[in-house]
Amino acid sequence: MSAPWQGTHGSLPEAPRLLVERAHEELIAGNLDDRRLQEVRPLVRESWERSWRGRVGPEGLPPLDLHAEELEEYRLAHPLASAMDLIRALLLPGSSEDSGVVIAVGDQAGRLLWIEGDAQLRSLTDGMGFVAGANWSEAAVGTSAPGTALALGQSVQIRGAEHYNRLVHPWSCSAAPVRDPETQRVLGVIDITGGAEVVTPQARLLVDATARAVESELMVARLRRRAESPRSRPSPKPRATATARARLHVLGRDRARLETESAHEEAVIELSARHAAILLMLAVHRQGLSAERLCELVYGPDVSPDTLRPEMVRLRKVLERTAPDLVPESRPYRLPVPLETDAHDVLSLLDRGAHRVALTAYRGAVLPESTSPGVEEFRDTVRAALREAMLSEASLDVLLAYADIPEGREDAEVLRLALEMLPARSPRRAGLVTRIERAVGGPA
Repeated sequence: MSAPWQGTHGSLPEAPRLLVERAHEELIAGNLDDRRLQEVRPLVRESWERSWRGRVGPEGLPPLDLHAEELEEYRLAHPLASAMDLIRALLLPGSSEDSGVVIAVGDQAGRLLWIEGDAQLRSLTDGMGFVAGANWSEAAVGTSAPGTALALGQSVQIRGAEHYNRLVHPWSCSAAPVRDPETQRVLGVIDITGGAEVVTPQARLLVDATARAVESELMVARLRRRAESPRSRPSPKPRATATARARLHVLGRDRARLETESAHEEAVIELSARHAAILLMLAVHRQGLSAERLCELVYGPDVSPDTLRPEMVRLRKVLERTAPDLVPESRPYRLPVPLETDAHDVLSLLDRGAHRVALTAYRGAVLPESTSPGVEEFRDTVRAALREAMLSEASLDVLLAYADIPEGREDAEVLRLALEMLPARSPRRAGLVTRIERAVGGPA
């Protein structure tokens, strides 16, 4: 199985390599006003200047901050340790030893904790100190994708001579920070290093989407632990602090889960079916809804808005105790602050072409037991978007994974397309033929 970025073409615009190298030499010499520096991407030029002013050396190996036993103990306790299997699955599918890239996962200080991927490339990157335990922050090695991504708090791509350290000029890399899904504190960074293929737009989308998938995985694990130890959680209490973030989980859940975060507190609320439907409709229709329209979406046609109003009163009381900034406004009904949902995350990933990550993030149908017309419509929208992306754009391995979830398991069109894409001698063909026959009630 090929790596997800293999076979992609094109890269972001960049200045000619020779110009970048000469501009780099002028900056190292202290000539910050040299005109060639203006031809270098602003993100890179500003990082170079930070590195130069911080007296970072343009050559030499990065410091090794963590050694053998210390490294092993530290990374076992690191929050990203539990996400390594997911990172490998998304960035190194198939045989990682000949993937053509090296992936690295580091902590919030830029220290690399895990280095995996192509065995031959790793033997080469070791020569520039790209090893577990090494510090690749901007303060240590200057401009690099992992260090600059941490410095800016956003995904970054650095190509060849754009690196501050001359030893890294043969390499290119893309990296994205990973944040705590509740506090938004940076936990670490994910990096892919290799040749030109790792600085394509597709590669940046993939590393970004992987970071978001890791954050979702961390949140799921955290909520599962809380659910298993309900007595360890403090009881919700009234608060007046502003809600910094609110998130609604509706995929594969009969009862939605609302997570809120303020500057000093975090809260998790399990909502009733009606409250879940109301909040989801307000999240979908961010411009607001009249009482009549919201009532129709939640209860169905020919139901008086008087039926909705008592439920809105009860919902307001629930939110006032935990997330007062999220209490809906009226005339029209609307949410005063944005409410993120895991279903919208899937749609966003599909829009960006991150099909593998979108499928991983899809935990099941939207509020599967809800009979609210608006929920049913949105449920169908998410399902249809996922299916359309699988049929029109997904790779074979992603399509086969989709065929294993309930939405694709008996979808004859999906199964037929997968059969067409499989190699003639694939052992999976017989199983697909059987499934197609079962789906259509006769021979495929």
